[in-house]
Amino acid sequence: MMKSYTVIRVALLLAAGVLVSACEKPPITTEQHGFRGTAMVKVANPRIVAEQAGIHAVPAALPAAPQEGQKASEVYQNVKVLGDVSVAEFTRIMVAMTQWVAPQQGCGYCHNLQNLADDSLYTKVVARRMIQMTQTINSDYKTHVADTGVTCYTCHRGMPVPANVWFAPEPQKHATRMVGSKGGQNTPAESVAYASLPYDPFTPYLSKANTIAVNAKTALPNVRVGSIQATEDTYALMMHMSDGLGVNCTYCHNTRAFSSWETSTPQRVTAWHGIRMSRELNNTYMDPLTQTFPVHRLGALGDVAKVNCATCHQGANKPLYGASMLKDYMALSAAGAMAAIPAAAAPEAPASEAPAEPAAEMPAEAAKP
Repeated sequence: MMKSYTVIRVALLLAAGVLVSACEKPPITTEQHGFRGTAMVKVANPRIVAEQAGIHAVPAALPAAPQEGQKASEVYQNVKVLGDVSVAEFTRIMVAMTQWVAPQQGCGYCHNLQNLADDSLYTKVVARRMIQMTQTINSDYKTHVADTGVTCYTCHRGMPVPANVWFAPEPQKHATRMVGSKGGQNTPAESVAYASLPYDPFTPYLSKANTIAVNAKTALPNVRVGSIQATEDTYALMMHMSDGLGVNCTYCHNTRAFSSWETSTPQRVTAWHGIRMSRELNNTYMDPLTQTFPVHRLGALGDVAKVNCATCHQGANKPLYGASMLKDYMALSAAGAMAAIPAAAAPEAPASEAPAEPAAEMPAEAAKP
């Protein structure tokens, strides 16, 4: 009897050891962002931060170039963006972009080296549009990027294709969808941090303009806030945002009342604008380039790579931990560069897919176009 009891104790201790080993070891750091006593904090694991330090290292800025002299469009042919900067600054930005996007491939990644004005390479056409997209972010979305701004490096980090992009997922091959669910779920997908939630949190909100809402707060509401499906989709997006920014829910929300804007942190308003920024970038800049990309650069369903929160953030609450590269490349901050290509019209989602956002769920600061 005593022997059996000892065996059981050993088995329980081993099981407990396995469970504990699966948890994060201390110390875990916290930084208060909300009201005292509400546990509204940013939680961080110093070991993970140290491991990711290389990803968020900022390359040294190239030496400043003279801003005087002839403009790039007066010297070079077929300059449709950045043509209003000096030749020296134009050259400096081109060198920086090569380091940010194609350090291994060099200038030939985008340019026909026999004729730099030639537009035959799709990469050059895409790069031109991406410069315009960067300028739009820095000029029109200060509500999200403030004066820190973004550059090509924010997403690319020295790679031709950013590490974190998304494509429309293929339909599930197995019957794992919940009853009444319009989108697949219960698949351990990285897009939702392997949670049992709809595995495509991007199409409803970062492509279409579906309402971000959860189910009613009362048993018999007069106005239905969100269906069960909308609630699951919302939670899926929240899991992506938490994972993509390396933060917990209380970075933006008060767990006493998740939906309350009055008791949320300012970061929630910033995130609100970030969702709308990502949607505009996908609809106005990425989707219209679908026919420009070769087939091997498209997703399984033929769609172009698109952006989400992790594209810029890459596991940090602020891209590059808040370091600003834009201050050294201010030509990337002004929208409407010389002879800019007209922006393609963003596709409109059907009314059934884009219900109006309830005013109660929108902060006063965000009640802007």
